[in-house]
Amino acid sequence: MTASHRPRQVADLGIVDGLVQLSFLVQGILGRVADTHDLTLQQTRLLGVLRDRELGMAQLSGVLDLDKSSTTGLVTRAERRGLVRRTAVPEDLRAVRVVLTAQGKRLAEEFAAEVALRLNEAAADLTETNRARLSRLASQVVHHHADRQGIDLTAGTSAAPRARH
Repeated sequence: MTASHRPRQVADLGIVDGLVQLSFLVQGILGRVADTHDLTLQQTRLLGVLRDRELGMAQLSGVLDLDKSSTTGLVTRAERRGLVRRTAVPEDLRAVRVVLTAQGKRLAEEFAAEVALRLNEAAADLTETNRARLSRLASQVVHHHADRQGIDLTAGTSAAPRARH
């Protein structure tokens, strides 16, 4: 590496300030991309959660950390925009699952691609080793938190496996 391509040395912010500042960076990116698609951050979370799974309303409330009425309102607004639809659960006629529509899937994919591009730009100074290390550490923190909250982060948690195209 030449001197002009070497990452500069930075002061360690510490775990708390480092994570908070990283959160601000990520939330800023998510917010700017959401704005370009006329979405709220909650709507982007909904699309992201449903990208690879179908969830019941109670599960969705848990994953999004919202109360039942907030989840219902969020799903209703997304449904009006044609992004999601509710489907009956054959085993329980009172229950519904929430799934992305074709339009919702396209928007979720566009959003994810744009966020990935911007986050990769933000992490461009990291070596491949440090990128992998950050990925593992972030995954560990997120999975530990999810486990403590009783949230299953496994992709494809719908009752019936969905075909991948």
